[in-house]
Amino acid sequence: MKSTMLVGKTALVTGSTSGIGLGIARSLAEQGANIVFNGFGDAQQIEKLYTDIGAEFGVQTAYHNADMSKPQEIEAMMAYALEKFGGVDVLVNNAGIQHVAAVEDFPTEKWDAIIAINLSSAFHTTRLALPGMKQKNWGRIINLASVHGLVGSSQKSAYVAAKHGLVGFTKVTALETAQTGVTANAICPGFVLTPLVQKQVDDRAAREGLDNDAARRALLSEKQPSGEFVTPEELGALAVFFCSPAAAQVRGVAWNMDGGWAAQ
Repeated sequence: MKSTMLVGKTALVTGSTSGIGLGIARSLAEQGANIVFNGFGDAQQIEKLYTDIGAEFGVQTAYHNADMSKPQEIEAMMAYALEKFGGVDVLVNNAGIQHVAAVEDFPTEKWDAIIAINLSSAFHTTRLALPGMKQKNWGRIINLASVHGLVGSSQKSAYVAAKHGLVGFTKVTALETAQTGVTANAICPGFVLTPLVQKQVDDRAAREGLDNDAARRALLSEKQPSGEFVTPEELGALAVFFCSPAAAQVRGVAWNMDGGWAAQ
């Protein structure tokens, strides 16, 4: 039986053309939400992606190619969602990039880009979505932080700083909306087998002369006690829970789904 929990609602998911964002977009569409997709990729493939998901779940879908490092493009995307669907009811801030280097070697332009896309973009989408959510007295803001919003790892200064910042921003947003029907929460995944993490696996396999499975196990064994990747589908199910009536008083949490990483 088709779920109808989010019928009539619109979800905007940044960075949703692959990986975690796509998994969450699918889960919200399955609940009946219209979806505004955002992200980079081949234009024809993206069109097929959002058209297929719309057909599969019987929802309306659209796409905006805003570069999440540029506030003006974010403003254009939010205006597009307003014009097309009457606003954003569920905002999922998922867009993110990564660069790995020691602090003293970290390229300043990479630092600026990571802070802009992983942190500042969430501020811009949130400030633009909140007036409409408050007017309707219903909204869900879900920020994809990371276990790196809770703990550090060497060589990832910009990413860790941005994700810690995103957790803090989520708490403030939750406090400011505490007496409304709008909630704000963060999801903090551990290793998820996205293209970003697969690249780390491939690099490790090449560097250490391992096959892909052995490289995956080696990567997980260092951080994630379960020895298993988190899946986009599991993260999507958590996002759906945050949208449900049962989560009405879940406000300002940083909910880690990390196979035990932060429990150590």
